[in-house]
Amino acid sequence: MPKVGMEPVRRKALVDAALKTIGHHGSLTVTMSQIAREAGVSAALAHHYFGSKDQLLIETIRTLLRQLRADAVIALSQAETPRARISAVIRVSFQADQFAPKVVAAWLAFYSEAQRSEEVRRLLVVYTRRLHSNLMSGLRPLCGAFDAGRIADGAAAMIDGLYIRQSLKAAPLSIEASVALVEDYVTGQLAAHPPLEAEGRTAGTGWGEP
Repeated sequence: MPKVGMEPVRRKALVDAALKTIGHHGSLTVTMSQIAREAGVSAALAHHYFGSKDQLLIETIRTLLRQLRADAVIALSQAETPRARISAVIRVSFQADQFAPKVVAAWLAFYSEAQRSEEVRRLLVVYTRRLHSNLMSGLRPLCGAFDAGRIADGAAAMIDGLYIRQSLKAAPLSIEASVALVEDYVTGQLAAHPPLEAEGRTAGTGWGEP
């Protein structure tokens, strides 16, 4: 029987092991036994806590999303201007723990699984909407909703594309280089639009789409 009070510890160890194992293999074809071995527990105990590999994988994605959201909330709370909010979102997207090779490989595996799993697809849609919303919170006050939406889409596409490039170990980019590329894109796009005050438009506020 599992020791009383050990469940949170064991569950976290299994989630961490799932992330590491998936990242190492580069796919979700890993087994519960492989994950359990990495976590230092038996396969039976892993099934006791999560029921199935699919449930463990879902919890692994949720853990990544929760951490990303928590980091974004902190970073955005410290940003004092709309432009600083954009930079905060970009920087959070390439933090060392999210941009680590094993995590990048896991993200790509999850995106592949989303073609088959409705639950995985739903969670990744949550991520894309949240990224778009966070970018919009900084962009909308600077250039209005229409242009902000277009720039946010472009920045988000660059972030996703840089994750794919990071998975190509022959041509990886550093965190700073990745941040600089997205920052350059946003700066160039904003430079093409006069300030809202000059056009008599009203800046939006908030987090964008829910």
